[in-house]
Formats: sequence, structure tokens, C-alpha cells
Amino acid sequence: MSTIRVRALAEREAVTVQCLIRHPMDSGFIKDSSGSLIPPHYIETVVVTSSGRTVFTAYWGPAVSKDPFLSFSFEGGSKGDPLSIAWTDNKGQSDSVTTHIL
Repeated sequence: MSTIRVRALAEREAVTVQCLIRHPMDSGFIKDSSGSLIPPHYIETVVVTSSGRTVFTAYWGPAVSKDPFLSFSFEGGSKGDPLSIAWTDNKGQSDSVTTHIL
């Protein structure tokens, strides 16, 4: 099961994308119940492509909250076009999902 939930809607002149990514986004500054620091574990890059064209890139760090929500719009997409979202974190883990614009 993917860690990414996404909805992309074609509106008048742009496509609006809303995305929720399940990820702990640990900063490395928080302690667990025993007082030990939780090691950093956070998403570093998010890349969104539509029909082979990169439409959004984000470079994140430990300041982004747990289970981040992302919302943005871009021009040049149409209903039925494929939309892919991929992330990679500081531990080398990654996930991606492909959907179609509604």
C-alpha cells in the first residue's frame, strides 16, 4: 500500500493537486519516552510529473511536520493525463504513485 494519497482536478485554466504523504518526518531533536534522541528521518525531495514533464519539485528537511500535506496548481494539464508523485527520504527510502487527472 502506498504512503501517498493524491487527488488532481482539472479546473478552468489549471490542475489543482492535493496530496497527503504518510511519513514520520522526525527531526532528530525529539526524545523518546526513555530520553534518547529519535534519529532524523524525513523526506528530502518530492517530484511531481505530468505526461513526462516535471511540474513541481520540493526540497524538504526536518522542519516539515509529520504526514505532510501538499497542495499546488499547475497549467498545461488536462483530464485523463497521467500524474506521478515520488518522494525520497534521508534514509534512502522512497515511494511513488501514478494516477490520472480528474
